[in-house]
Amino acid sequence: MTPIWLRAAAIRATKTIAQTAVALIGTGAIGVLDVNWTAVVSASVLAGIVSLLTSLAGLPEAPDGDSV
Repeated sequence: MTPIWLRAAAIRATKTIAQTAVALIGTGAIGVLDVNWTAVVSASVLAGIVSLLTSLAGLPEAPDGDSV
């Protein structure tokens, strides 16, 4: 794992976490107080972990599609 790969994987995972959170917040509630925050955080963290595991196969953002 090179520093470039680690940075690219971290950026991708962070984006995935944010996208998942926004999607779950937007679809599950009428107002902010109606959001099941435990479910949002849980699903977002899981999506981030899956993103990191997927990055092990290769990252187009890294030079030559570096993989582990």
